Amino acid sequence: MRSVVRLWVVSVVVVLLSACATNKQEQVLPEQTYYENARSAMNSGNFNEAETNLDALETYYPFGRYAEQAQLDLIFARYQNLDLEGARAAADRFLRLNPQSEHGDYALYMRGLASYNLDIGLAARYFPIEANARAPGEQLQAFRDFSELLNRYPDSLYAADARQRMIAVRNRMAELELHAARYYITREAYIAANNRARYVVENYPSSPVVEEAIIILAETFRFMDIKKGSQDAVALLRTNFPDSKAFNQSGEFEPDILRKQNRSLANVITFGLMGDE
Repeated sequence: MRSVVRLWVVSVVVVLLSACATNKQEQVLPEQTYYENARSAMNSGNFNEAETNLDALETYYPFGRYAEQAQLDLIFARYQNLDLEGARAAADRFLRLNPQSEHGDYALYMRGLASYNLDIGLAARYFPIEANARAPGEQLQAFRDFSELLNRYPDSLYAADARQRMIAVRNRMAELELHAARYYITREAYIAANNRARYVVENYPSSPVVEEAIIILAETFRFMDIKKGSQDAVALLRTNFPDSKAFNQSGEFEPDILRKQNRSLANVITFGLMGDE
């Protein structure tokens, strides 16, 4: 009797598994259906649904007629879903599988865009931290991606925007160095502040913060009693920024960065001592 029951149970399980397998096979849609569903979802702004259909299209029809376009759409859908790592991975995959594609510029652009926003996109929405004060992270990777785009596809539709974003990345890197210089000044580490300011002047001469970097150079050189360095920095400032805030009405170099930072530091120390009482 037990043998009969056991045989019956096994038979039922086999039938159920066969039915499940049949159902799974029946759930695979035609290639065009997946593609049309994905496009419809993207047009309506439903990028989760689009990504689901595009993933299925790649799974069941990896070499189908819509394969290349589906890979491009998947990059965009993931980017719109704020899956920036996933968008970058999808762009990498497209470039690897389609090295001669005429759409390589788009994949490079989207890969750079994903890296560009990894550090500043989501964090800026939820944390009160200046983008320029954060570690550069993926910014240099974005710069490399945009640079590769311009080298390989100088006439691309995305070239102009990529070029502007490269400038923005450089400006962020310059501001990051200057942020470090300001911090070192509050710590009275003037040699370190001088080094950071000099790096900005030498490597990011067209950035908006170069004026302040030259002022820090001149003032820290003067504080360290390096007269030649201070004189050269003042001359450089006068040549490039004759109306700089560091010159008084008589045209003499009269900065206030070290005094201002030292006053701020004194306030922090005083507040801390008052709090301990």
